[in-house]
Amino acid sequence: MAKDYAAAAKKIVEHIGGVDNIASVTHCMTRLRFVLNDESIVNDDAVKGTDGVIGVVKQGGQYQIIIGNHVETAYREVLKLGNFGEASEIAKGEKKEPLTLKKIGNNILDAIVGTMSPLIPAIIGASMVKLLVMLLGMAGILSADGETYKIINTIGDGAFYFLPVMVAASASKKFKTDMFIAIAIGGVLIHPDFRSLMEAVTVGETAAHFMGIPIASVKYTYTVIPALCMTWILSYIESAIDKITPAVTKNFLKPMLIFLIAAPIAILIIGPAGIFVGEGISSFVFFVQSKLGFLAVGIMGAIWPLLVITGMHRVFTPTILQTISDTGMEGTVMPSEIGANLSLGGVSLAVALKTKNIELRQTALAAASSALIAGTTEPALYGVAVRLKRPLLASLITGFVCGCLAGIAGLASRSMVSPSVLTGVQFIDPANPGRSIMWIAGISVLSIVLSFVLTLVIGFKDIPEGE
Repeated sequence: MAKDYAAAAKKIVEHIGGVDNIASVTHCMTRLRFVLNDESIVNDDAVKGTDGVIGVVKQGGQYQIIIGNHVETAYREVLKLGNFGEASEIAKGEKKEPLTLKKIGNNILDAIVGTMSPLIPAIIGASMVKLLVMLLGMAGILSADGETYKIINTIGDGAFYFLPVMVAASASKKFKTDMFIAIAIGGVLIHPDFRSLMEAVTVGETAAHFMGIPIASVKYTYTVIPALCMTWILSYIESAIDKITPAVTKNFLKPMLIFLIAAPIAILIIGPAGIFVGEGISSFVFFVQSKLGFLAVGIMGAIWPLLVITGMHRVFTPTILQTISDTGMEGTVMPSEIGANLSLGGVSLAVALKTKNIELRQTALAAASSALIAGTTEPALYGVAVRLKRPLLASLITGFVCGCLAGIAGLASRSMVSPSVLTGVQFIDPANPGRSIMWIAGISVLSIVLSFVLTLVIGFKDIPEGE
């Protein structure tokens, strides 16, 4: 269920003492950062209990409220409640926001994260089905040539085959354009007749012509960027056509013109350009790995928790999917997550063992279960590691060490599921399952044990009861 950040912003402002108590407000990637006139009148418990608030941090003279990926939405709603200068005028629509490189970068990041986040459950579910059928085939329970195997594999493959359509639907909400027109245009890219044209020649060469204009031969299944970019442009096309079509013809003329303009742009320009960008990002990842080798995986493992904190980890989703589509596996980002995710489980277990704060112990145990079993690390990050600071260092060190080992082992994921104790099967190499299983088990155990021991050795400042 989508959160009402307008209502959340009103409650936050009320609980921190009202607009008059706010000297200034800014935001980073995940937090609202308030400078307050009088912090003593803030109702901390009420702030923490507000729907949409993940946590509260008091640091550097700021009252920081952790929101997560939707912090910019919450920030805009806060700005509408008071007079905070030019930013408030822009939020209220009284002044146009200046376009800067930073703003462009934030908009791109926000578009990718906002579009992909709702699709993650479908992607994970489909990935698990594909992993299941792979394991059943390896165990000899199902034959790869059998009908049951093929049907189960198709069930798992559906989300990826129709990914451009799913992306178009999700992006249409982000860019506030007609969802069903976006879906229909995304469907053009994977239509059987259009696909047969695209597969008629070598990828990258001219496959066909539209009104004499050559169409590059590209494959759109499993892709994200083409549909995302096309839906963004569709929002402008729809707005422009709405202005020029008479009211009595809008029901039929407007959608027809949108299709006739947007679809050719998609297949002639945006689609091929999106594929080029996606392949370029994947090539850059391959280039970095070829130069740094296992260190690339180690570095990614070390910074992965920081990327999750900022929400930037979702930026890698298109790259992972593109790489798996091109090569059948991904060997940099996904293997790095083994140590990063499981280390946060080990960190949380160590905190639960050592703390004397009953509430913190319960939080840490729940966070450990989430990280170790489901691969969901946000509770461990926000509730334990970032909150206590030093345990985060233990996680980063462990992520680097285990990432390097995963790189040395050559582990690669065959699907996109957040690594956990239960999902390590995605790294099994069908050509050499015994060796890969030993590496997966060894790195998983090391991730938990090393982070656990490091947390106890480094220590942390315990939180007194009631705080």
